[in-house]
Amino acid sequence: MILIRFLSVNANRRDSTTVFPSQLFHYRRTSWDNTALCGGRITGLLAYRLGGLKFMPALVLDGKTLAAQTEAELLARVEQLKEQSGGKTPILATILVGDDPASATYVKMKGNACRRVGMDSLAVEMPSSTSTEELLAKIDELNGNPDVHGILLQHPVPSQIDERACFDAIALGKDVDGVTCLGFGRMAMGEDAYGCATPQGIMRILEHYEIDIEGKHAVVVGRSPILGKPMAMMLLEKNATVTICHSRTQNLPAIVAQADILVGAVGKPEFIRADWVKEDAVVVDAGYHPGGVGDIELSALLDKASAYTPVPGGVGPMTINTLIQQSVMSAEKSLA
Repeated sequence: MILIRFLSVNANRRDSTTVFPSQLFHYRRTSWDNTALCGGRITGLLAYRLGGLKFMPALVLDGKTLAAQTEAELLARVEQLKEQSGGKTPILATILVGDDPASATYVKMKGNACRRVGMDSLAVEMPSSTSTEELLAKIDELNGNPDVHGILLQHPVPSQIDERACFDAIALGKDVDGVTCLGFGRMAMGEDAYGCATPQGIMRILEHYEIDIEGKHAVVVGRSPILGKPMAMMLLEKNATVTICHSRTQNLPAIVAQADILVGAVGKPEFIRADWVKEDAVVVDAGYHPGGVGDIELSALLDKASAYTPVPGGVGPMTINTLIQQSVMSAEKSLA
C-alpha cells in the first residue's frame, strides 16, 4: 500500500489518498488536472511512501513571504485610513529605554516596517537611568495622545524599572504588542483583545497554510508571558489539546514525541532534538540564535516533519508584521 500526498491549488493544504502498487505508475504519469483525487484539481505529486520509506519534502511555513503579502494589503488599508481621516497617518509609538544594541536594532526594524505600509513611527528614546515613575509618565502621555494608535515598550528594560507595571500601564486599545495582563486575560477568555505579537503571528501562519489544529495535541516548550503562555491559550482557543513544558518538566523528550504540533519557545539554541519529534509533526520554531539556528534542531527534520517554519524566515517576520497589522486595526477602530 502506498500513501500519496498532494497539494491543492486552492489551498496550501495536504490531501492524501491511498493507492495500490499497481496504480502507482498511473498516478506518476497522469495529468495533474485529475479531479477524482482529493476532491479537487491537483498541482503535483508531493510524496509517497513505499515499504516504510519516505520521500517527502516538508511543507515550508514561509513567514517571510506571508509577511510581504500582508504588507501590500496593509498599505492599501493605511491609504484608505488617510482618506477617511483627512490625511492623518496612523502612528506606532516605540519606547526604547537604554542603549542595548539588539533592542535598538529591533526598534529600527519595526520603524522600517511602519514606513513600508505608509505608517509613521514615533521613536521615544529614554536613558538607562530612567525610573519606573518616569517611564510610566511617558506611557501615560502616549495613552492620552489621540494621534498615537499603538504603543510598543521594547523588552527588556533596565533592571531598576518595574517592567510589568509599565507594560500594564499601556491602554488596552493601544496594546498592539499584546503585553498587558488585561489583554492576555481577555484573549484567554475569547474576548476582543490584541494577541501577543509572536504567538499571534504563529497562529496567522498556521491559518494561512491551513494547518489543522482542532483535536490535535499541541506541545509548547516554554512558558514565557509573551510567548509560551499566550501561545498555549491561542491553540486551546482553536480546540487543540495543549501541553505546556518548561524547565521543570520531567521526561521532556517523551512529551515532545507526542506532539502533532510542536512549538519551540525555550530560548536555547537547538535545545529540542530532532529525534524527539515524531513523524509528520508540524514544527514551529520561535527561536533565533547566532548562526541562524532556532530552538529546534531543524536540519534533521526537513524529511521527517510534515511542515515547519524555517529559521530565519519563519516566525520572525510575522512577529513584526503582526505588530504592524494590529496597529492598523487600532487606527481603524479609532475611526469607527
